Amino acid sequence: MRVVHESGRVLASEVETADSFLSQARGLMFRRSIPDDYALVFRFDDQGPRDLHMVFVPFAIDACWLCDGVVQQVSRLRAWRGYGKHVADTVVEAPAGTFDDVEAGDRLRFE
Repeated sequence: MRVVHESGRVLASEVETADSFLSQARGLMFRRSIPDDYALVFRFDDQGPRDLHMVFVPFAIDACWLCDGVVQQVSRLRAWRGYGKHVADTVVEAPAGTFDDVEAGDRLRFE
């Protein structure tokens, strides 16, 4: 799977899906690093407030909250202490800098 911006630019080509309760709760915790072309995708059954924390994540990430493929919010979360929250049905976590050119209203797709 890949994460692709509406412009056609591939944002991540190594994509993992957090599809169980445990994988969603763990997220990126306890990892020392992630590859530059990596993304972790959280999919939910409905739209609702989704929060992320950076406890036990020793590197900064970009987080993107989506509703029906449309970007709602993009945030840079700091290592160890970052926190973000927004309404979404999908959340994508990626290395810091991945979503620098992505803005609210843009579309992302998963191929």
